Amino acid sequence: MSESKKTSSDSAKKAQTNQSWGGRFNEPVNEFVARFTASVSFDQRLFEHDIKGSVAHATMLAKVGVLSESEKKSIIDGLNEIGAEIRVGDFEWSQQLEDVHMNIESALTARIGDVGKKLHTGRSRNDQVATDIRLWLRDQIDQISILLTDLQKGVTGLALAEHDTIMPGFTHLQTAQPVTFGHHLLAWNEMLERDFGRLLDCRKRLNQSPLGAAALAGTTYPIDRVFTANQLGFDYPSENSLDSVSDRDFAIEFCAFASLLTTHMSRMSEELILWASAQFQFIDLPDRFCTGSSIMPQKKNPDVPELVRGKTGRVTGHLISLLTLMKSQPLAYNKDNQEDKEPLFDTVDTVQDCLRAFADMIPAIESNKEKMYAAAKNGFSTATDLADYLVRNGIAFRDAHEIVGKAVAYGIENNKDLSEMTLDELNIFSSQIAADVFEVLTLEGSVCSRNHIGGTAPDQVKAAAARALEKLVSR
Repeated sequence: MSESKKTSSDSAKKAQTNQSWGGRFNEPVNEFVARFTASVSFDQRLFEHDIKGSVAHATMLAKVGVLSESEKKSIIDGLNEIGAEIRVGDFEWSQQLEDVHMNIESALTARIGDVGKKLHTGRSRNDQVATDIRLWLRDQIDQISILLTDLQKGVTGLALAEHDTIMPGFTHLQTAQPVTFGHHLLAWNEMLERDFGRLLDCRKRLNQSPLGAAALAGTTYPIDRVFTANQLGFDYPSENSLDSVSDRDFAIEFCAFASLLTTHMSRMSEELILWASAQFQFIDLPDRFCTGSSIMPQKKNPDVPELVRGKTGRVTGHLISLLTLMKSQPLAYNKDNQEDKEPLFDTVDTVQDCLRAFADMIPAIESNKEKMYAAAKNGFSTATDLADYLVRNGIAFRDAHEIVGKAVAYGIENNKDLSEMTLDELNIFSSQIAADVFEVLTLEGSVCSRNHIGGTAPDQVKAAAARALEKLVSR
C-alpha cells in the first residue's frame, strides 16, 4: 500500500473514533461498545457545571500565560453560546462523543476552530468530571437544605398549634403514657435537625477542588489551582492528585445522609398512615395528597406517605450501590466510576420530590382532638403517674409498680380507667392513696406534670416549638 493510501485509510479509520483519544487506535469502536460505554444520555445534566468549570480553567490558563487574552475570550464566548443552546434545546448530543465533556469540547472546536482544542491543556476528563459532580452536587445540597428547612418549619409550626392537644404516646405500638401531639411532632423535627447537620457536614467535606489533578499525577503546566478553586467557590484545592480523581466519598456521604433522611420520613409516613386510618382517626390528610380506589368508592388512600415510605428502599439501595461500586477499586480513576452518576442523580431527585411533598402536606394536616383524647384515656396511660404518686408518698417504686399493676388488672376486669375509679376502689390496693390522686390521674395532669426541658408539658412544648421555629427562620 502506498504511503498516501495508507494515510488516507488511517484518516478514515480515525474519523470513526473519538477525536479526543483515537490517535493510537486502528479501528473504530464497536457500535455496541460505543453505546455501552457512553454516559452522555445521563451526564448531560452536568452541562452547566461543565461549562462553569471550563470557564474557570480557561481564565486560569490565560492568567498563567498558556492562553492569550483573545484565545480566552474566544473560548469563554463559545462556551457561553453553547450553554445557551443547550438550555433552549437546540444542542445536538452525540453518543459517539461519549459524554457531556467531549460533546461540549467538540462543539466548541467546531465553533471557534483550533483554539477550542487548547481548552483541555493541563487537565483530564478525570479531574474535569470530579469537579463537575462536586459543583453539581453542591448546588443540589443547597436546594435540599432549603426544602428540608421548609419541611421543618411545617412540622414545628404544626407542633406549636397542637402544643396542648393530648394523644396517647406509644411503645411497642401499645398505649404507654399521654403526650401532646405537638410533642410528638417535635420528635420528628429532632430527627430532621440531625439530618440537616449531616447535610451541612457533607457539603463542607465536598467543597474542595479536584481541578488540576489532571489524569492522576497533576500536570507539567504552571497552573494555579488556588485560583480556579476560588473562581469556582471551593474552599481550597484538594491535596493529592491520585485521591482527587478517584474519590467518590462525597457522593457516598450524600447518599448516606439521604438514606437516613428518607428513613426518618418513612417512619413519619408510617405514623401518618396509621393515624389517618379508620382504626385511629387521629388526623385527616388533605384530599390533594390522597387518591381513591377504582372499585371501592369509600376509600381515601394515603398515597403520598406510602410512596415516600416505599422510595426509602430505593434511596438506601443507591447507597449500597455506591459503596459496592467503590469497595474494590485500586487507585486512581477507573471506568467503574461512570456508574456513580445515575444512583446519585436519582437519589437527589427522589429526596427533593419527597421533601416537596411533605413540606406541602404536613402543615395542612388536621388533627381530630376528640379521637386522640379518647384514645389516650384507653390503655391506662396514667398508670405510671399513679406509681410516681405512691413513690412520693413513701412507697418503694417496685412495690408501687406491683400495686398499680393490680389496680390495672381490676380496671380491665371492671372496664374502668384508673381515673374513673372511686377513692374507695383505689384504697383497696393501697391506703396511701388520698383524694389528691385524681390530680395526677387525669390526662391533663399527667402531661402537665412533665414540666421540664424535653418534657411533654404543653408550656414546654410551646416554648420548644417557638425555639425551633426561631432557629429555622434564622438559617
